[in-house]
Amino acid sequence: TMNRELATAFLQAAASVLTAEQGRKVQRVFITGDGDSYHAARGVEMAFENIARIPCEPMSAQRFLDYGAEWMPVKAAGDTLVLAISASGRTQRVVQSVERAREYGALTVGVTGNAGSPLALAAEHQLILQLPDMGPSPGIRTYNASLLGLYGLALALGEQQGTLSAEEAGAIRTEISELTTVMAATLAASEPVCHEIVAALKGADTMVWLGSGPSYGTALFAAAKVVEAAGLFAIGQDLEEWAHVERFAYPDNMPVFIIAPPGRSHWRAVALAKTAKAIGHRVIALVDEGDQELAEQADYVLPVAGAVREEFTPLVYHIASNFIASYWATSLGRYPFHSNDAAFREASRH
Repeated sequence: TMNRELATAFLQAAASVLTAEQGRKVQRVFITGDGDSYHAARGVEMAFENIARIPCEPMSAQRFLDYGAEWMPVKAAGDTLVLAISASGRTQRVVQSVERAREYGALTVGVTGNAGSPLALAAEHQLILQLPDMGPSPGIRTYNASLLGLYGLALALGEQQGTLSAEEAGAIRTEISELTTVMAATLAASEPVCHEIVAALKGADTMVWLGSGPSYGTALFAAAKVVEAAGLFAIGQDLEEWAHVERFAYPDNMPVFIIAPPGRSHWRAVALAKTAKAIGHRVIALVDEGDQELAEQADYVLPVAGAVREEFTPLVYHIASNFIASYWATSLGRYPFHSNDAAFREASRH
């Protein structure tokens, strides 16, 4: 999880990345990254659009580099803002995306934990989200940091454009910082249930994680942690897209994790949980601790211990997936990222 002081510091740092004049000119935002950074971009889209009231388009770095940048509707200097995310600041496609965005006239911000990195040097502005060194990490703390920085940028833009008053923006920053308490409580509530789930589902070698809106980003991130840690084939998918496509995939008892905080798409999550259960899938619900409607359809419930505005659920609703990934990897005797497989590392150099 993230401590409150660090969360507050990241939110405040974001407030001064652009000047008030620069912030007022922004008409649209593109957010780009790879892997966890792209998942964070997906997760914060609603915050930019619904709180800051600025059109926002998340895009993977390869797609932005080769397609999106050229077609950005830049009509005046500073009206299009590109936020490029890389915790290390060394992700090649992300650095290239910033360079391409600048070629086509966009204002650029590098969101990174590394002040001296290629990304920080390539972008006109930087949001540095430096974490205390706690040793190797599977991208969980850096993901939280990216989310916090991006929420901070959304609030800053909302304030600079007059959509939010200074008091409103400040209150929302406090609201986000206080979610660290919910994160800690959710971590404690999730851990024993995750042990039980992994023990029960150990024979499964494929799974899906579902969510819509901000929870689509959470589903992508959760599936990625399982792939990276345990080497299992896991995908993140939108609720309705699963109904149209992966619903027809065998095995019929494949685990289906449904991320469904209170919010706009909760109704559809309930209906699809019923469908998945009827097919024979093992259904695991990641829901608010008081959500009986979806819990009744699930084989297992991973509760979130506290109320979270839908826009900010990506900070909290991924927590259980990290335990699932870790325990599953341990149960299979696997190392993250094939780190004990020299042949795999050599093959992956290309």
